[in-house]
Amino acid sequence: METYTLNDIKKEVYGEIGTPRRDKIETELSNLHVGLQIRNAREARKMTQNELAGKIGRKRSFISKVERDGSNLTLSTLYDIVMKGLGGKLDIQVQL
Repeated sequence: METYTLNDIKKEVYGEIGTPRRDKIETELSNLHVGLQIRNAREARKMTQNELAGKIGRKRSFISKVERDGSNLTLSTLYDIVMKGLGGKLDIQVQL
């Protein structure tokens, strides 16, 4: 039985890194990961979406959207969610 890595599968289905289709899926996966991390941190603090939204001056629906897909966040908003809303620390890395 042959085994495949996730990267093998993504290469087969979406193409090589650097192609538009592959770049799009990589961006979407990164966004999902950010949203999931925010949700997990909020739940670990036993906070509701409404409570988190109130701490950063946003609506619950905004938090819901962020947790679902994590896209279209400015760094300022991400800092507000993590630091002001969740009381955490944001560590951003650039990988080349």
